[in-house]
Amino acid sequence: MQQNVIQNSGWTMPAEWVTHAATWMVWPHNKTLWESGWRVTLPQVQEDFARVANVIARFEPVKLVVDPSAVASAKALCGPNIELIELAVNDSWCRDSGPSFVCHPQQGLAGVSWRFNAWGGKSAHDLDESLARRALNHLGLECFGTSLSNEGGAIHVDGEGTLITTESVLLNPNRNPGVTKAEIEEVFSRLLGVKKTIWLPGDPDYVTGDMTDGHVDGVCAFARPGVLLVDATHDQQSVYAEVARENRRALELATDAQGRQFELIELYEATDAVDTEAEVFCASYTNFYIANGAIIMPAYGIDADKVAAEVLAQAFPGREVAPVRINHLAHGGGGVHCITQQQPAWPVRG
Repeated sequence: MQQNVIQNSGWTMPAEWVTHAATWMVWPHNKTLWESGWRVTLPQVQEDFARVANVIARFEPVKLVVDPSAVASAKALCGPNIELIELAVNDSWCRDSGPSFVCHPQQGLAGVSWRFNAWGGKSAHDLDESLARRALNHLGLECFGTSLSNEGGAIHVDGEGTLITTESVLLNPNRNPGVTKAEIEEVFSRLLGVKKTIWLPGDPDYVTGDMTDGHVDGVCAFARPGVLLVDATHDQQSVYAEVARENRRALELATDAQGRQFELIELYEATDAVDTEAEVFCASYTNFYIANGAIIMPAYGIDADKVAAEVLAQAFPGREVAPVRINHLAHGGGGVHCITQQQPAWPVRG
């Protein structure tokens, strides 16, 4: 991995709602990873991924990384307007293994390659650990490396200096043993232009069984600076309800980089969609993706989809809410946000 060091300030990670040049995704191809414990078949998962990619392609270009062994299936299910980029990969979670794009007023666009270790060594990653660098090489962009173990789904930024993350991920011994909050915050400041990091507890007792250890993109998401959509559950007696309450409490006590207290909008999870026999199931509507002019919303074919769409429409006036069925993808523990990564347009606008 490149270990370039940014000597100057001025690099920032834009918010997800700025205009995108493209969305990056990775095509699922690893039959063993998907079918060993997720109660789904690879073709079912590929149909969900293709559905997400094809909907996003209505709003902006999609760059789909495809392992050379899986080009035929990607071509069969994805529209002709989706660019296929052949790169060898292990898995298909582009939010985590792909680059986090950063911008500079004079130097333009670049990307950060975090030290990706598959959520603490939970899966094969000998190819995915270099995916961010290879994607940036494909674009001809500079890659800034770091020894910090992190994933894109572990951070949310508002574009105004605020970053939200979880202790259960970044302070986990399986990622960064012995590393302090202050040291992590310095990396975020230097690489992403962050002025204030807000730490949520995440999922410290691993009650969700989520292999990410509690990514923030399953906890909350920015609608705009100072306004957050927060994952909530109607089942107040569940073990997850206490996790949700603790994360919400931390947000209620926090202020952002501009000194604002957060306006919190509850987005209730898709409880009725959960497969109770599954090892893990992502039922979080906060795992949506902001595309150009649209909100790509995880959907499950239940009544709660309509309620979630109404909340998102109110939170994002002027954007089309596009629900996409992801029931099979959800068995892998992720949602729409987990499989997408935004490449901002340059110059940054919106």
